[in-house]
Amino acid sequence: MIKNDLYLKALRGETVERPPVWMMRQAGRFLPEFRAMRDRYDFFTRCRRPELASEITLMPIRRFPLDAAILFSDILVVPQAMGLDFEMREGVGPWLENPVSNMADVEKVEVPNVDDTLGYVFDAIELTLQKLDNEIPLIGFAGSPWTILCYCVEGKGSKNFDVAKTFCFTQPEAAHLLLQKITDTTIAYLKRKVEKGVSAVQVFDSWGGMLSPEDYQEFSWQYIQQIVDALKPLTHVVVFGKGCWFALDEMSKSGASALGVDWTVSPENARKLAGNEITLQGNFDPSRLHSTPETIRKMVDDMIRRFGKDRYIANLGHGILPNIPVENAEAFIRAVVDWKE
Repeated sequence: MIKNDLYLKALRGETVERPPVWMMRQAGRFLPEFRAMRDRYDFFTRCRRPELASEITLMPIRRFPLDAAILFSDILVVPQAMGLDFEMREGVGPWLENPVSNMADVEKVEVPNVDDTLGYVFDAIELTLQKLDNEIPLIGFAGSPWTILCYCVEGKGSKNFDVAKTFCFTQPEAAHLLLQKITDTTIAYLKRKVEKGVSAVQVFDSWGGMLSPEDYQEFSWQYIQQIVDALKPLTHVVVFGKGCWFALDEMSKSGASALGVDWTVSPENARKLAGNEITLQGNFDPSRLHSTPETIRKMVDDMIRRFGKDRYIANLGHGILPNIPVENAEAFIRAVVDWKE
């Protein structure tokens, strides 16, 4: 049994004394010990070596009273496993030398055996669970098929992913084939994570908000729904769509245990749009962690009161930024941990 199961209680919709708290990208570049390891090993080496991924996962847990750990990895390990040779370039970010641009490229993309191609992730889960020793739950994650497609077609990050959108709108047959291949791989990947012992999985649709509500249904949501349908009999599924407030109503009917929301929607509107029944997660603006610790504590208190303590997981509205002072991140976490009605 997991000793601190506050996060799981919130996912189950149970009454809690306070909301659980964790932060997206909590094992990240704002931690000095993470930066020290970054100076020794390149990004994907850290992802592929189970002992390094496990150690990074535990870094924030050793510092802060967090209610959940999230396995250190990256959404791009999935397309790498599918035969797309992504790199992480300094000052550039994700980079794919030969992006997908047509049906012929899509047909070459593999749906791999995840044990053969992503076994290092599963090994990292086993190592991490040993170190956590049932203290708190471990979260596994994957990118949404649409978000992965964006990188596969664009070849790098983008402000608006126009190249990816144009690919979908001009070559929809190729786009849907690629999205389905990513979906099938992601389902197999997340199922294996559950078998290895994670307590919940989160799907990150980081670029869903780039699409109109109609295009979101066609090119993103229907594939996320497949993932939810496949995983919900096995574990808790959390769906986070950045900028996707317009889809909260449909998301809330998906069978997911919780929905992540960003800072562009108020707690009141998020509750209203999601129907007041499902657990919500979020939505502190990561840039607001540059405020003073006193201001952060006041804002966290306000955020919890507006969402309500039950059916709520305190988190950021996106990943923590690399230049956030450690003491400010700690102020955010402790404001939740010390919260009282």
